[in-house]
Amino acid sequence: MSAPSAPPEPPQAPKVTEREARRVAEAAREQDWRKPSFAKELFLGRFRLDLIHPHPLPADEDVRRGEEFLARLRDFCETRIDGALIEREARIPDEVINGLKELGALGMKISTGYGGLGLTQVYYNKALALIGSASPAIGALLSAHQSIGVPQPLKIFGTQEQKDAFLPRLARTDISAFLLTEPDVGSDPARLATSAVPDGEDYVLDGVKLWTTNGVVADLLVVMARVPVSEGHKGGITAFVVEADAPGITVEHRNAFMGLRGLENGVTRFHRVRVPAANRIGPEGAGLKIALTTLNTGRLSLPAMCVGAGKWSLRIAREWTAVREQWGRPVARHEAVGAKISFIAATTFALEAIVDLASQMADEDRNDIRIEAALAKLYGSEMGCLIADELVQIRGGRGFETADSLAARGERAVPAEQLLRDLRINRIFEGSTEIMHLLIAREAVDAHLKVAGDIIDPEKPLSAKAKAGANAAGFYARWLPKLVTGPGQLPRTYSEFHPTGHPDLSTHLRYAERASRKLARSTFYAMSRWQGRMETKQGFLGRIVDIGAELFAMSAACVRAELLRTTGEHGREAYQLADVFCHQSRIRVEELFTRLWSNTDDLDRRVVDGVLSGTYTWLEDGVVDPSGDGPWIADATPGPSTKENVHRPIR
Repeated sequence: MSAPSAPPEPPQAPKVTEREARRVAEAAREQDWRKPSFAKELFLGRFRLDLIHPHPLPADEDVRRGEEFLARLRDFCETRIDGALIEREARIPDEVINGLKELGALGMKISTGYGGLGLTQVYYNKALALIGSASPAIGALLSAHQSIGVPQPLKIFGTQEQKDAFLPRLARTDISAFLLTEPDVGSDPARLATSAVPDGEDYVLDGVKLWTTNGVVADLLVVMARVPVSEGHKGGITAFVVEADAPGITVEHRNAFMGLRGLENGVTRFHRVRVPAANRIGPEGAGLKIALTTLNTGRLSLPAMCVGAGKWSLRIAREWTAVREQWGRPVARHEAVGAKISFIAATTFALEAIVDLASQMADEDRNDIRIEAALAKLYGSEMGCLIADELVQIRGGRGFETADSLAARGERAVPAEQLLRDLRINRIFEGSTEIMHLLIAREAVDAHLKVAGDIIDPEKPLSAKAKAGANAAGFYARWLPKLVTGPGQLPRTYSEFHPTGHPDLSTHLRYAERASRKLARSTFYAMSRWQGRMETKQGFLGRIVDIGAELFAMSAACVRAELLRTTGEHGREAYQLADVFCHQSRIRVEELFTRLWSNTDDLDRRVVDGVLSGTYTWLEDGVVDPSGDGPWIADATPGPSTKENVHRPIR
């Protein structure tokens, strides 16, 4: 009997140009729009309120099951979770995680046929908001497990055999993690170095993954790795389900962060790890598309937890400012503090409106919500951080003081500073704000690129440019005239949003319609002006996206207020909050429109050139650098691990 052959050697990490990197990212996009999208139409200057109003509603049975679980989860949060203990010890107790397993919390989004709870996206997000208020670290664990971990890609792309094998485990006992990022690869997956080399009926994985949320305690992993092109193998970035205790896997380090101190996030090394071909999710080369599709709804978990943070911040702000007196009055009655309270209340209302609307649209599957979900993540993470910062400011010195210190000297242990630290990662998690700007901007200009993309592509021949020019002329001849006038200029449009005795929300919707057309005109003008250089104008594109986010938020807030009015649930108060939010949002929109063309982008680039060339090193004099020694990026050369395995599955 011959000895088994040695596992194949991993290939070298790829070297890619900027154009190649863009090509990889573009290939991973969903290319078609088979369903309508409110946000897509918004960026094109078409304010399709009919796509979100009347507000979609969940089925009665979904509400019943969802509310029953929320009641059990609330009791668990109040009696079994000690958020202060998790913060102090930087670890979620095993008994808490086992309790969550017994509760069925690992299977909130997994169908009942596989042992899960089968909750809708709406109630899944409500559950995350609730448990995230008790412990953001637990919220992150459950979100990473279900929103981007193994269950979601299997639900969408898995074979029946894979679902039967893994989903029952994931619903009750097994924790999952998503492994994409590497020490030298963040938002540029074209440079992904982890390899999966075909070898008989298996693939052999080699590489290092960084920031593996849940990776320290996970039982199952979804791993993105590059399959080399070879005979019979298309190759490309591919997704695999991997057993976390497979030989050759080492969790080399448990990372520590400024917030989310109970997060089980680590560095995972793969050395000649054999993975059966049956564990491949989808075809070779489909890994990035699977990841992006998973994130279409997976991103909603982060703004959901920001909603929970906003609700708690409002409660603390209300209670604290009513009892804290300065100059003979409660501080809430001083305008400088009152404005912050108003911002927290109005913005929390809008964030909940965005998340509930996008979640319900995801449940109905009537609309394409890839832009709506991305906007919800972008807007929720940015505004959530602002809310937390304002709460710390309202609390003053007590906001900067830790909860343990407050309790030790006899005051209520309010973890405001912890909230600020915990929320800060949301601007980076699952696509940083800067990357979200670019991702959303690409989708926002998709219609333009389809008709005029060849004109500005330097690699296209003159014949292709001429054909694109003819197509673009026809498209813009039909489209541009529609951006001149619209229903936002008619005084009685959206009159149902001005019921007797309530603030007038119709004026805000008319403003949003007019601003949508202005936004589309601005985008067209920028494309005409910069053409192929448009993709380098990241400051401009970011402001375009931020305007769209504000208009989406205004629309969602108004639609939610009308829903609450018609159902008799705090309708008058909802109209007040929506009105205040829209007034605040309109101020931000006008500033963003001004900054489209009046900004320091060109000056900033010159300063950056000077900084990188060493022109301003004299400005760095007079301080010492407390940083330790070591490389900026850790070595991730494939090979056997030399470190202790800190993987600790929870049983």
